[in-house]
Amino acid sequence: MKITARELNRATLDRQLLLRREPLDAAEGARRVLALQAQQPASPYVALWNRLAGFDPAELDAAFTEGVVVKATLMRITLHAVHAEDYRVLREAMQQTLYASRLGFRFAAAGLTPDDAFRLVPELLEFAERARTVKELEAWLETRVGAGKKAGALWGLRGYAPLLHAPAGGPWSFGARTSYVAAASLPAATGQEHVPEAMRHLVLRYLKAFGPASVADVAQFAMVRRGPVREALRALDGVVEQLEGPDGTVVFDAVGAGRPEAGVPAPPRLMAMWDSVLLAYADRSRVIPEEYRREVIRVNGDVLPTVLVDGYVAGVWRPVDGGVEVTAFRDLDPAVWEALTEEARSLSTLLADRDPLAYSRYRHWWTKLSGSQVRVLAPR
Repeated sequence: MKITARELNRATLDRQLLLRREPLDAAEGARRVLALQAQQPASPYVALWNRLAGFDPAELDAAFTEGVVVKATLMRITLHAVHAEDYRVLREAMQQTLYASRLGFRFAAAGLTPDDAFRLVPELLEFAERARTVKELEAWLETRVGAGKKAGALWGLRGYAPLLHAPAGGPWSFGARTSYVAAASLPAATGQEHVPEAMRHLVLRYLKAFGPASVADVAQFAMVRRGPVREALRALDGVVEQLEGPDGTVVFDAVGAGRPEAGVPAPPRLMAMWDSVLLAYADRSRVIPEEYRREVIRVNGDVLPTVLVDGYVAGVWRPVDGGVEVTAFRDLDPAVWEALTEEARSLSTLLADRDPLAYSRYRHWWTKLSGSQVRVLAPR
């Protein structure tokens, strides 16, 4: 069976709750979409606002505080918010990647070895049974490895060890000063072992949330090697089926997963900075037209808040005094602008109570955009 590029787009939007806002609470919303990129504290909130009917940010506050949704270094060695029930197996699937990325470079440059990590992690988790600031962790590490090695040790261990970001209050549950707490009931990692069962879980959960997708897409999403992905797909035979992608590439999908028709309408959306749909694939043209990719994904890896029109990136947005400024990369129809204005009004309400100028630290990128139309969409 062959699937078209537009059908792939619609499947992604459907599974990521972007064809219609669903009546789910924040925790279940996070579970359904698998992972919310969380480098910027506002982004998980904006992501769920886009996806959930009547989204109440206080629900996500409570989910973080109660540990139902957790924030940690996971896929692509970056911060994600995930449902607590997914965290353990996702982290186990990431074990080889975390080992390779966090116990080299600055950790190794400090004169530390993987054996040092294996020795330190159990004690570190015991120390972090309650939330610890960076300063507290550095002081603790200094007593173990010395002043000259503490910075490199912290750089490696805060990603390699099963540490969660501890909620610190408003406006978005996590602030600039990070505190860490040990993940409850999660044993310390002791090597670079591949955990096949965990990889199978990651692959199947990914396909249900982002599929259909290729081996390269899965590997890109998690930053894992393609070999274990292929191994997991072979083990999932009967649970996963193969399709022919638009360019002839084999793509995989969970058996029985819904795939909307290409003509299903997709409403305009104002997506969060680093939203997962922009980064979850090796081929990002599924959502980002190639001619706009460099406008959206900047040279240092920043991924700007985007405007989706008919399911594809058509511009970027940012909060400004007086409303939401939309820079469209092409001329948009009046009906689209009207729908975006309604979205901007709702988004402005969300931001007004929390952080009216969220993402303002990234404003320098707007001087480098080549937009076709720029409008400030003001709330009533």
